[in-house]
Amino acid sequence: MTEKTQLSRRRVIGGLGASLAAAAVAPSFPIPGMAAPSDADTLEKLENPSEKYPKPPFKSQSQPWPGLAGQMDPVPDHGEKSYKGSGRLKGRKALITGGDSGMGRAAAIAYAREGADVAINYLPAEEADAREVIALIKKEGRQALALPGDLRDEAFCRKLIDDTVRGLGGLDILVSNAARQQQRQSILDLSTEDFDATMKTNIYAPFWLIKAALPHLPPGAAIIGTTSEQATDPSADLYDYAQTKAATTNFVRSLAKQLAPKGIRVNGVAPGPIWTPLQVSGGATPEKLKKFGGDTPMGRPGQPVELASIYVQLAANDASYATGQVYGAMGGGGQP
Repeated sequence: MTEKTQLSRRRVIGGLGASLAAAAVAPSFPIPGMAAPSDADTLEKLENPSEKYPKPPFKSQSQPWPGLAGQMDPVPDHGEKSYKGSGRLKGRKALITGGDSGMGRAAAIAYAREGADVAINYLPAEEADAREVIALIKKEGRQALALPGDLRDEAFCRKLIDDTVRGLGGLDILVSNAARQQQRQSILDLSTEDFDATMKTNIYAPFWLIKAALPHLPPGAAIIGTTSEQATDPSADLYDYAQTKAATTNFVRSLAKQLAPKGIRVNGVAPGPIWTPLQVSGGATPEKLKKFGGDTPMGRPGQPVELASIYVQLAANDASYATGQVYGAMGGGGQP
C-alpha cells in the first residue's frame, strides 16, 4: 500500500469516528414537519392512588337486588374510558359470570381490549347494564355473547357452557365471578331460602360450571374465581356470604393441584371493599354504605377497574407458573 493510500484511509476512518462521536453527544433536532416528542408523550402521569377516586361519605341510596351499576351515585369506573389493552389475550375466548357490572364488567372490558372474544352471564334484571358491556366489547371488534340466566339452576349452567363454546368457537378462560351478598345483622334474620340462594349462587354454580367446562378447556386455559377479604376476615353481618368466599379460596387452591398436570391454571382474585351494585342492593347497611371503604389505609373503596389488570394477568400466557394463587386488592387492608 502506498503512503498516499494509507494517508487517505486514515483520513476516512478518522472522519468517520469523529462523525460518530459528534452524533453521540449532539442534541437531537426534530425532523421538519414532525412534532418533537414531549414528556407527556413518553411518560405515564403518576397518580396518587388515595386521591384517585371518590371517598366517603357517600350519598344514601338503595336498589332492589341485584342492582344496576348505571343507577349508582357515583357510577363505578369499570375502565370504560381508562383501560387500554396491548393484545395480551389475542385470540382467547372467555366466559365471565356476573359480567354486567363490578369486577366482572371490568374484566370483560379489559379482556376485549386485550384481544379476547367474550361471553357474559347475568340475571335478566341486569339487562340494562349488560347491553352497555356488550356494546363495549363489540366496539373493540371482538365477538360478544349476552347469555342471561340464573346460575342457581344446574341445567342452565350446563347450557351456559354449551352456548359459550358454540357461540365463540371454544372456551379457554372461565371467570367465575357472579355472587350474591345480602347482609343480615343476626343469624336469626337469615332464612333458609336466603341461605340456600347464597350457597347456590356462590358455591354450587362454580362447581356446575367448572364440571361442564373442563371437557372443553385445552392445556393453557385458565379458571379464575372471585373470592374476597371476607374469606379471611369475615364481617359479623355477612355470615353466609363470608362462608362462600372461604370456600372459593379453597376451591382455587384444591383445584389448582388437581388440574396442574392437565396444564390448566386456577387462581383467585380477593377484593376488599369495592364500589359495586352488591353494596347498594342489600349487601351493606345504609350506615355502612355512607362510610364504605373509609376504614382502609387509602380511605376509600376500590373501583372495579383497579382489579381489571389482575384478571388479565391471571389469564395471560406469561403468568404460566401462577396457579393456586389468590391475588388481593384491598387498599392496604393486608388480606389475604
